[in-house]
Amino acid sequence: MPKEVLTCRAGDNVYLHRDFHGALSCGLDYLHRVYGAEAVREYLRGFTLAFYAPLREEIKSAGLDAIRRHYEKVYQIENGEIEFSKNEEELLLRVRESPAVKHLRAQGYPVATLFHETVKTVNEALCEGTCWATELVEYDEQTGRSVQRFYRRES
Repeated sequence: MPKEVLTCRAGDNVYLHRDFHGALSCGLDYLHRVYGAEAVREYLRGFTLAFYAPLREEIKSAGLDAIRRHYEKVYQIENGEIEFSKNEEELLLRVRESPAVKHLRAQGYPVATLFHETVKTVNEALCEGTCWATELVEYDEQTGRSVQRFYRRES
């Protein structure tokens, strides 16, 4: 039988990391149990500041449009539903159901008590050092349904 060579690149495949959410949930739960809630927020903030540094720079120059593009891409990859309402001063994100929470529940994985911080703290860190602020207006622990608001910081 002749030798067959297959050449593949990571970009040839759809990237989906659903089980990452299970590991993250367990990690957050551990941090919370052993070191407390503030340790969870410190971890997520530090991760966001480092990993999303390029996005944070884009937010400084492109503002709400950069945030919207980021979340459009994330929810497209995750096959999630998200709606946006935007004007010059505010961007609202309405998430019907978090793809991460949906996956965790479907697999029977525990959902960390502070899993909502993956939205709240991450968004706060994304806005840190910019003219934008954020608030988690609504969050449903069972589904991850949320309303997230980004708005211009008062001077």
